[in-house]
Amino acid sequence: MEYSCTLLNAIFVPIIGAFILPLAGRVSAVIRNTIAFGLIAASLIFSLKMLPAVSAGQTLVINKQFAFGLNFVLVADPLAVFMASISSFLSTIILFYSFGYISHYENQNEYYFMVVLFLGAMMGLIFSANLVLLYIFWEITAITSWRLIGFFREKNHVLRADKAFLLTAFGAITMLIGFVSLYQQAGSFDLSAIKASAQIHPIANFAVMLILFGILSKSATLPFHTWLPDAGVAPSPVTALLHAAILVKIGVYVFARIFVATVTPAQFWQTAVPVIAAVSAIVSAGAALMETDLKRLIAYSTVSQIGFIFFGLSVGNSLAIAGGLLYILMHGIAKAGLFLCAGIIEQNTKTKDITKLGGLINTMPVTAISFLLCAFSVMGIPPFGGFFSKYMVFAGAIGAQKYWISLVFLIGAFMTILYLFRAFNLIFLGEAKMTHAKEGSLSMVTSVAILGALSLLSGLTVYYPSKFVEMTVSHMLGVKF
Repeated sequence: MEYSCTLLNAIFVPIIGAFILPLAGRVSAVIRNTIAFGLIAASLIFSLKMLPAVSAGQTLVINKQFAFGLNFVLVADPLAVFMASISSFLSTIILFYSFGYISHYENQNEYYFMVVLFLGAMMGLIFSANLVLLYIFWEITAITSWRLIGFFREKNHVLRADKAFLLTAFGAITMLIGFVSLYQQAGSFDLSAIKASAQIHPIANFAVMLILFGILSKSATLPFHTWLPDAGVAPSPVTALLHAAILVKIGVYVFARIFVATVTPAQFWQTAVPVIAAVSAIVSAGAALMETDLKRLIAYSTVSQIGFIFFGLSVGNSLAIAGGLLYILMHGIAKAGLFLCAGIIEQNTKTKDITKLGGLINTMPVTAISFLLCAFSVMGIPPFGGFFSKYMVFAGAIGAQKYWISLVFLIGAFMTILYLFRAFNLIFLGEAKMTHAKEGSLSMVTSVAILGALSLLSGLTVYYPSKFVEMTVSHMLGVKF
């Protein structure tokens, strides 16, 4: 009973509490911000509270039966708690950063409402073990992200928000048709029933294709990637949420939940997904090398790194899957830091064009060092956290004899080093072109410093998260790691 309440609170405290924020904002901005921070921090606390139980081998389940397979089923297992802890932790830091960033703009009540509701929907999606329930939360994240991308209300911004919504919503509807196809086979939308059915009758290729369509569109994987760089018009904390903490990670999480932990797709899809991921990683890395808009450059980097996560999860090797899950954590920390650094740079220089910047390390030393630390992790430089996740993905893939595809991703990893060093060099080194630029507010600088430090500390203490992801993979596959 205690853990059931904890599970429900992790989801519904931010969802219900979000509706208080517009009212609180009419009274005081400080009260609204404090409540918003408390709601997201509460979701983090509730997620962490479940860690000891799932680490001890327990799976927490809430199951309320309704008609037509539309059951209210929530499951807190190692995979769900791992993802919930990452999302709520990064969201807490990003919201704290927002106190300084958003204070200059209008529509703040809506901003905080949407951000907190966004996290609550993500938590609901993570713990959902019924496909219809998962779809409902999936669509709530689409609606909230649509409003957040178009936050500044300029015509071009609204059009890009509409593009993101229409592309991901169409993918979601296609995915829902795939869910119905699974229902016809298993007689239930519950993942446990689908898993039992798939052990007798293999999942239909048609259903796999439709579900993958939705997953790839949400995770901004080629050829559905174009909405993500366009979403760079959003406020920087929003882009950090979209790229690092929540939105694009929904796709890889649902892929892990359905195609790793629940069913095994046909051999064709086990070959096709790594190929799609490799093409996406290389093409987007090439785009990042040519890009001069800082936020679009980091966005293309996200598309590329998501390809690495899909690669790890789709190889089928336990080590590679563990690497893919660890990649979600390490990439989330570092990429959130890069976007928040980009927000400080943009807000204080009034430009995102890296060719117009230079020498900012003299006036923005904390931002510069934080950017470099986060970049090292994304590059996979030891002993940063990103190195270990990338190593596990490659080691697992080579162990599964995926030599050629590993070579392609190795080239992608080298390109990552090139475009991030290029960005750092143009922004922070060389001749100072904007001597008036300065550091951001205390909350903004503190946030990026924390994420930069964590990019390094996560590597130095990698033993602990790696052991948890190994246990998670053992639980998902039902085998010893």
